[in-house]
Amino acid sequence: MTDRELDAAGITDPLLRAAYAHCRRLNSRHGKTYFLATRLLPAAGRPAVHALYGFARWADDLVDEPGAGRTTAGRAAALDALQQCLADGLRGAPTTEPVVRAVAHTAARYGIDHRHFRDFLASMRSDLTVTDYPTYADLWRYMHGSAAVLGLQMLPVLGTVVPQEEAAPHAAALGIAFQLTNFLRDVGEDLDRGRVYLPADLLAAHGVDRGLLRWSRDTGARDPRITAALMAAADLTQGVYREAAPGLALLDPPSRPCIRTAFVLYGAILDAVRDDGYAVLHRRAVVTRRRRAATAAGGLARVAATRLTARFTARRPAVPPGRQPRQVPVPVPVPEEAP
Repeated sequence: MTDRELDAAGITDPLLRAAYAHCRRLNSRHGKTYFLATRLLPAAGRPAVHALYGFARWADDLVDEPGAGRTTAGRAAALDALQQCLADGLRGAPTTEPVVRAVAHTAARYGIDHRHFRDFLASMRSDLTVTDYPTYADLWRYMHGSAAVLGLQMLPVLGTVVPQEEAAPHAAALGIAFQLTNFLRDVGEDLDRGRVYLPADLLAAHGVDRGLLRWSRDTGARDPRITAALMAAADLTQGVYREAAPGLALLDPPSRPCIRTAFVLYGAILDAVRDDGYAVLHRRAVVTRRRRAATAAGGLARVAATRLTARFTARRPAVPPGRQPRQVPVPVPVPEEAP
């Protein structure tokens, strides 16, 4: 966390500043796509976003990261300890855990519903024992806690131009779209962890099961049935992006460039999967640096246009009643890409 961001957010306590800086480091290491987009937010909002995503990364690592002697029981105990620590932190009790210190401060500052954290940890806990999902409805219940609630947590930080409950379904859908994108990109890696996140009924509709996926992963051989199933999963994900898209215009204008950039970058992962022939069982699809840089540059242009428009509006004098305003050229914002 830079001093400028912490100063802009009004965070002065040294322990809190160190806690937020720790969360920022977690995001910079593990969430490169969203970390890049977050840099387009106004500086005052970035610490809170890093706290929310830093907590999510930390909990996910407790479940997924390999380690000597890390049994299922050991991971469950670690999640229990984290849940209790978080509950104490959300109640205002002191904690030595920097991530909990930052996320509890963020939750109090923005009035984030504590239920979202409980739902998130419930999904993390299910990863200890659940290894596949029979239907999309089953997967959706998991994703509500693991992804949708992150979008809902973000809304108070980002701000909206409508009541939050109107924007909430789109924010939840965007979280799910991002996670479905990750599931498709990471099919092979997840399979190595013993998990299949693509719904079994979607796979079965194309003649695919876990055994066929394992065979393809182990041998490096391709099968048209697997490609067809992965294409269907990509189509499903695109549909969720369409559900999420109207929510971009419901956010406060200064927050839109960040979320739109994330929207475009995650969509580019789907493009990379397609362009690589849906070979996700054999290699990880990657968005080129050039495309990432171009998308970020577009986001920066939108940030500049938003700030320029805001400054012009703030400086424009009020017009007395009955007098027609003098025509003044208004700065035109850079058009946003279509989803």
